[in-house]
Amino acid sequence: MDRWSCLALAVLTAITVRWTVSLNPYSGAGKPPMYGDYEAQRHWQEITYNLPVKQWYFNTSSNNLQYWGLDYPPLTAYHSFVCAYIANLIDPGWIALNMSHGYESLQHKLFMRATVLIADIIIYIPAVILYCFSLKEITIKQKISVIFCILLYPGLILVDYGHFQYNSVSLGFALWGVLGLSRGWDLLGSLAFCLALNYKQMELYHSLPFFCYLFGKCLKSGLTGKGFILLIKIACTVMASFALCWLPFLADFEQVLQVLQRLFPVDRGLFEDKVANVWCSMSILLKIKNILSPQTQLRLSMALTFTSLLPACVKLTYQPSVKGFKYALVSCALSFFLFSFQVHEKSILLVSFMLPLLLKDGLLLAYVVTTLAFFLVCISFLAIYEKTSEEDLKLAPFFLSIRYYVPWFKVSANVTKSIFLISLVLMAGLTLMIATMFPPSRLPDLFPVLISLVSCTHFLAFLAYFNIVYLLDSKNIKDLKKSS
Repeated sequence: MDRWSCLALAVLTAITVRWTVSLNPYSGAGKPPMYGDYEAQRHWQEITYNLPVKQWYFNTSSNNLQYWGLDYPPLTAYHSFVCAYIANLIDPGWIALNMSHGYESLQHKLFMRATVLIADIIIYIPAVILYCFSLKEITIKQKISVIFCILLYPGLILVDYGHFQYNSVSLGFALWGVLGLSRGWDLLGSLAFCLALNYKQMELYHSLPFFCYLFGKCLKSGLTGKGFILLIKIACTVMASFALCWLPFLADFEQVLQVLQRLFPVDRGLFEDKVANVWCSMSILLKIKNILSPQTQLRLSMALTFTSLLPACVKLTYQPSVKGFKYALVSCALSFFLFSFQVHEKSILLVSFMLPLLLKDGLLLAYVVTTLAFFLVCISFLAIYEKTSEEDLKLAPFFLSIRYYVPWFKVSANVTKSIFLISLVLMAGLTLMIATMFPPSRLPDLFPVLISLVSCTHFLAFLAYFNIVYLLDSKNIKDLKKSS
């Protein structure tokens, strides 16, 4: 089979998996009064189609913000309007104002699922393919394998097609932005990321690496010459992009403030539900929400967030590189997820499978099947279980620096494999436990808390890993060797 046939088969398989998962019961089906995230997306179509723009984010008699009030940026609202326009052509009853709450039918379900798949096909899947083909130093076969693994990632599939959201749109735009900057198309990359940020505010997690890389590139070119011109071009692109996205709201400053209040609900507290971040994990022993005032919680979370991401951002600013930019994207996203204020569990679509959330939606079977398929593909095509040496993990500089002070220190590949297996067995055990056992009556949240605690530990380890790999480059080790 030639490479293009392999690529087509990989994409077709990914699309088939997506559609199969979408046939599961959607979030909140038949469960009044809120019905779940599926109803939230339908309701936003109802609101954006039937009400004027100036009422989309305000509480009115026709728009009860307590019933799935719109709380995403304008681009999400425009997308809802486009979907609603098409829905109205098919069946106006799907989006009838105040009359369609909790609407359920097979035809409407197929329509809503199709809107997610079409968004994937138009925005996310092409971005993944082009990004992977732009990667250097790997073969075409390896590129197709990476594409296959990314498109089969169960976290995104289960949330978008099972729980029901459109995360692939914002992630797709962000990936287009990464592709643009990787190819030197700074203005197109900036435009794409602005679209991502104006679709979902969780893309703020990636905003600092974009800013630091572009600003660092301007500094490197000189702010009195080409760098200054590039800075002006980027600034104009960003301002024009935001102006266009927010144009219907700019005529009234009260509208802008109301939208921002909906996007950043600081009054909800430090965290909600059992999120796998530091604050939720610490609350097992220390009830921070009861000890500190909301204002102090906000300041503390901001301080720890920026402290944890500062090293990577500083290095990226003064030593801008595409490779460093990609490391900083992961590092900063993890920092925001672990330490920032009012984190939602869907904000992490890098490693977490959000098991408690998926169990609520009856997606256990889909979770198990897609997760096993994902690991099977990664192990078979990318040989991740075999790439466990210091060099493969890019930790040789780190271990060399340790051995400078502790000559006998060594971590073998077998130890790394053992840690990997322990992690898998632990998560598999927790999955089996939460699916087959009932928690003690006095500890009803035991299993979700354990999932969050274990996941948080993993995320902290990943944060340390990516910072170590990025901050300890080959130049540092060369200097270390010279001094020894």
